[in-house]
Amino acid sequence: MPYTVFFLNGPNANLYGLDTSGTYGTESFASIEAGCQKHADALGLTLAFRQSNHEGVLVDWIQEARLRADAVIINAAGLTYSSIPILDALLAFDGPIIEAHMSNIWKRESFRHHSYVSKAATGVIAGLGALGYRMALTAVAELLEGKAKRV
Repeated sequence: MPYTVFFLNGPNANLYGLDTSGTYGTESFASIEAGCQKHADALGLTLAFRQSNHEGVLVDWIQEARLRADAVIINAAGLTYSSIPILDALLAFDGPIIEAHMSNIWKRESFRHHSYVSKAATGVIAGLGALGYRMALTAVAELLEGKAKRV
């Protein structure tokens, strides 16, 4: 039976690619999702790729993951720096959690240097755009197969 991964994206991720001069590059959210789905298929993962602009919806999905997913990848976007409810939900999840960011959050404004999500994350991938999203899928596949160890 394949492993199921919830890949959760927070506020404004649906706008990726719309501002070609912006921080997040030119690739659209739909294209990023398609690339992740293709990569997940190659890894033998079942992928639920979701996006919401609402904190409570993300919390609901993390709670759902406790029953339906083996791993969570999350880009909480702007909620990364402010959401204790997302942190609490992630702390209640028992599988690998990868925090993923399109941009390098440590090269940006100082308020982005503190992540509540990191407190619950197994690992963090940032600054590699859509490649980082695919790397996050590879990481959870290896963690779930026992090929990689949590440090």
